[in-house]
Order: sequence, then C-alpha cells, then structure tokens
Amino acid sequence: MTTLARGTDTLTRDVLTVLQPGFTGTTAPDWLLRRIDEGLHSVGLFGRNIASEEQLAALTAQLRAERGDVLVAIDEEGGDVTRLEVRTGSSFPGNHALGAVDDPELTRQVATELGRRLAACGVNLNWAPSADVNSNSENPVIGVRSFGADPDLVARHTAAYITGLQSAGVAACAKHFPGHGDTSVDSHHAMPRIDADPDTLRVRELVPFRAAIEAGTKAVMSAHILLPALDATHPATLSPAILAGLLRRELGHDGLIVTDGMEMQAISATYGIERGSVLAIAAGADAICVGGGLADEDTVLRLRDALVAAVKSGELPEERLADAAARVRALGEWTAAASSAAHREPVAPRTDIGLVAARRALRVTRTETVVEPLTEAPYVAAFTPVANIAVGDETPWGVAAELARLLPGTETGSYAGADAEADVRTLVAGLLAAAGDRRVVAVVRDVHRHPWMASALDELLAARPESVVVEMGVPGAPPCGALHLATHGAARVCAVAAAEVITGRR
Repeated sequence: MTTLARGTDTLTRDVLTVLQPGFTGTTAPDWLLRRIDEGLHSVGLFGRNIASEEQLAALTAQLRAERGDVLVAIDEEGGDVTRLEVRTGSSFPGNHALGAVDDPELTRQVATELGRRLAACGVNLNWAPSADVNSNSENPVIGVRSFGADPDLVARHTAAYITGLQSAGVAACAKHFPGHGDTSVDSHHAMPRIDADPDTLRVRELVPFRAAIEAGTKAVMSAHILLPALDATHPATLSPAILAGLLRRELGHDGLIVTDGMEMQAISATYGIERGSVLAIAAGADAICVGGGLADEDTVLRLRDALVAAVKSGELPEERLADAAARVRALGEWTAAASSAAHREPVAPRTDIGLVAARRALRVTRTETVVEPLTEAPYVAAFTPVANIAVGDETPWGVAAELARLLPGTETGSYAGADAEADVRTLVAGLLAAAGDRRVVAVVRDVHRHPWMASALDELLAARPESVVVEMGVPGAPPCGALHLATHGAARVCAVAAAEVITGRR
C-alpha cells in the first residue's frame, strides 16, 4: 500500500486539480465556485454555457475571480463542431475544408483568428485540433473534422493549426490519440476497435501526432478506442502502454494528457466513470474530461471520492496523481503567462479569414449543359442524416438561410429517409410536390455513407436533372446534378460561399 506522504487536504486538492468537469447554465453555479476554491483547476464549456461572446467573457471572468490561472476549456473545432456559434453555425470552416485547400499558412491564419476570439472571451484551452487521419470513408464520427486521409497532409495542417492557436495564447489539444480515423463505430456509443498492425499505425495514425508534439502542442487528448497491436486489453485512454509508453516515452510528449469525455459509452458502459477515471490517471492521463452529458456536483464528488479511495488503497500511486496535478497546474501557469503576453502584443483581428478559407475550399463541378445562376427563390431540400453527438443537433446547417438572404422567398424542407425503395420514392414525391415549379437545391451530407440518401438523390435528378446539389460532408460520391458544389463541411461560412456561387455572386 502506498504511504501517504502528504496530508489528506493536499490529496483532495490534487484529485480536484485533475478533474475537468462541465456544468449547466450561462453563469457559474455556487457549487462550482466552491470546488474551484477547494482545488478544482479546470472547467469545460459546451454550447449550453454560451449565449453570446459578451456573456461568455463575463462567465470566464467569474471563474477567474476564484482562481486566476483556472483552465477554461472548450470544444471549438470550427466547422461542424462549434460551441461559440452553436446556434448560428461557425464563422470558420472546419479541418476538412482547410485540408482541401492545402495551404498551411491559411490554416495557421484561421487558427490564429479563432484563438484570438477564444482568448478575448477568456477561454485558454481548446480541445482541438483533430489530428485524426480519416482513412476509413465510413467513419461516422470524424469525417469532416479531419484534415483528410493523407497522413502527411494531416500532419502539416495539424502543426500549422497548433502554431496559430497557441500564438494567440490559447493552448491546443491534439486529438484523438493515437488516432480515431480508421473506425466505423462512434465511441460516444460503443468501443471502436482498430486492427491495424504496428507498422501501419506508425506510418499513418501517429504521423500527425509526431508533428503536433514537434509543433509544441500543450495538450493531447486520448481516444476511447481499442488497438490490439498496442494493447490487447485496454482502450487507449486506460492503457499504460499507449499513454505512458508510446505517447510520453516514445513520442516525447511532455505536456498535458487529457481524456476524451469519460461519460462516453465506450468507457462508462464498460468500466463506469469512477473506475475508468482511476484507471486513466494510473495509465498516464493527467486530466479527466467529464461533463458533455454529466454536468453536476454529484459527478465531481463521485470522481473525487473514487480517486481519493484509489490512492488510499494503493491502487493509484500517489506520485502518479501528484505528477498529473503538477502538469495541470503547469499548463495553468503557461496560459496565464500567454494571456499577459497577448495583452502586451495583441493579435491583429482578421475577421474575414474564415470566409476567405471557405471560398477557397469550395469545389464546383458543372455539366456540359449551361446552368444559369439562380435569380428566383428556389426550393431547398435538405437530406438530413442523424447528427453525431460531437456535432450535436443544435447547430443549423445547409444553404437555405444564406439563399433566403440573397433570394427572399426561398423555402426549405428537411427529409430523412429509410433503406426501403418505396419509402425513398414517397419521400421524393413529397419533395417534388413541395417544390412545385421552383428549381431544387438538394443539400446532402456524406451521401456516400447513406444508401437512402443516394437513392433519393438519384430519384430527384431523374425527375429534375436541372437541380443543384450541395455536398456539405466528405465528398466521397461522384459529383452529380446540373451544378455540384462540395463545401467540405457544414459551417455557416461554407454555406455563404456556396450560396454566392449558386446565385452568381462569385
């Protein structure tokens, strides 16, 4: 049994230090402020906590009044995954759009501006970028969150993103180590498994993480995935071989290791969040992210008590816990210093850079038939797949709002299909009836992953070949329609860029 060389109060403070909980509301609840005073060093923000940038700045000021070096983390990838603009859509294209342009300097500029906006709101840790190589085209959770399927491309943009974000004083967090791109299961729902051999993992998954570490990323987030070639028993988040061995010793990452959300089913349904958190810290993680779905004081107290008990029983070495807490505090010190430096030499605003990038990412395919720009209000048919949990269903997507701004009177309908051919025919018949004699703009998302969507699109184009098709996911299917636009993501600025082309503004 480990001998407790330090007092219980110090032990409890260290335990609270390694937790990164969420909470509900747009102001900090009293219980959260009390726990910060007792040692809690980090909080995680989600869309539910943000009403405006002004409100967010007031919230972070409230937290910082309790602890000046508190880590305020957020899941702000830009593109499809946005918390700052959860109700309007992002002003920045996501990784896949930036990878499509393949201009690392543009990626750096986008990340710098995103970092400037976060810093202005008092956020100092961003759980981004995704450094996953999207090698599996059927991946249900990464997709446009990845820069692409080529490891070297992903590596150079991961490094550029980290450089830009951290130049604004916001710590970057490369995720999801050692790579979530070759999965066909979403770890929010179950445990994904990657059966690649070690050599494949090193020349594919690990390439962007090496680049992230060389670029000086302040944090790396672990993935809840099983990789038998590296550890046949434990998922990466709970694996000493992967976290302490591969990430720390082999790759040389000396910064923070934070877990993905412990309430995700890959961990909570298999181990439970208390047991999972103990195993994660013991394996080499430094911070426990929890709060995407569990956001109350009871969760914090349960994790606190489980970690304290694990140290007292000897299951979790006290030295490992102390090392984890020290790394959290060190990152807090870095962000405090970086914030002071940013105030002395502020980053110049570049508020247009997101739209500039979205326009450059747009890929337009025209048929031989001359397609006139839309000058009258169309009917926009959004073929809507189930949103993955990382994206959420709060954030609007599609081109209807932007077309309505340019062409008042634009109407839209949302269509979710089934695999049955008869259902697809019924769906399209209803769509055509709603459209009447207006031009149809069909908006799809990852059509290559959804057979019902591909069938519905074929049915629509057979009846209305002059229709415009806008693909806002990964463009894995061949272009179709009289005019086909691939935006490489569903951010609001991607919709703006598409609407400009459809209406002849560009």
